[in-house]
Amino acid sequence: MVSAPTMAVDLGGIKMQNPVGTASGTFGFGWQFEGFYDVAQLGSITLKGCSPEPWEGNPSPRMCEVPSGVMNSVGLMNPGVAGLIDEDGEYLERLSRRGCAVICQAVGHSINEYVKAVDLFEERAPFAAGIEINISCPNIDEGGAAMGATPEGAAKVVAAVRDHTTRPLLVKLAPARVPEVAHAVEDAGADAISLINTIPAMSIDVNTRRSRVSRPTAGLSGPAIHAIAVRMVWEAASATSLPINAMGGITSGADAAEFILAGATCVSVGTSNLVDPPSGPRILEELTDWVSSQGVESVSELVGAFEC
Repeated sequence: MVSAPTMAVDLGGIKMQNPVGTASGTFGFGWQFEGFYDVAQLGSITLKGCSPEPWEGNPSPRMCEVPSGVMNSVGLMNPGVAGLIDEDGEYLERLSRRGCAVICQAVGHSINEYVKAVDLFEERAPFAAGIEINISCPNIDEGGAAMGATPEGAAKVVAAVRDHTTRPLLVKLAPARVPEVAHAVEDAGADAISLINTIPAMSIDVNTRRSRVSRPTAGLSGPAIHAIAVRMVWEAASATSLPINAMGGITSGADAAEFILAGATCVSVGTSNLVDPPSGPRILEELTDWVSSQGVESVSELVGAFEC
């Protein structure tokens, strides 16, 4: 009798029961999806990014559909770290106890704000399996991609927050200069990287002659960017030894498998949550079937198994 392969993975010190999670920004704080399925069966969830104080985000309209994708200009609207913990801390604690790794994401307009957010998570989020800093959001004018676009800027943020947490530190990279930035954040003390974030894009309403969202540009996600994301994960895996949490247009187990073969330790489902809310467990089931078909004892044996 052939035993089922092990699906458990380790992302830079974060132990996951399986390699399928959800990406920040399309999954709220987890409980919003409990009506669709038991969220605890996922390997991880990455919470919506939170700043030291609440942010209102950008004006509406914030989202629009484009062929094979979605554009958003939400601008990291969030209740602040304290607001998150007060409202959802008990739920997240229970979710963590049931085996789903909860990754808290810190955002800021300045390095000092990133440090403050990480300090607050350290103090008030004992359930956090790790902390991710998002230095890649294209929809805010200060912080985000403005800091993560260069190796020097990215390393500066990572070095500043490194001493403020003993938990695994993830860095969500912008889809630009990925190999260089990955190498820089590794040297600065990161334990893992997440990629990719949305890609800056533009959509014009030809009748009003205006952007279809509140700003001229917005971040594109969904199947339209999947092949680009696979390439960037492969490039990052070639440039650094950091484990990778990959995301970008995952709609099936085969999409997730591509990322693992390219060098990702685990994957996070993003836009698909908006289109097909129960897609997380379906993708996990499809990925598990694929791993079983590969004749391996563990999914980890397939990480980076792409052959040129």
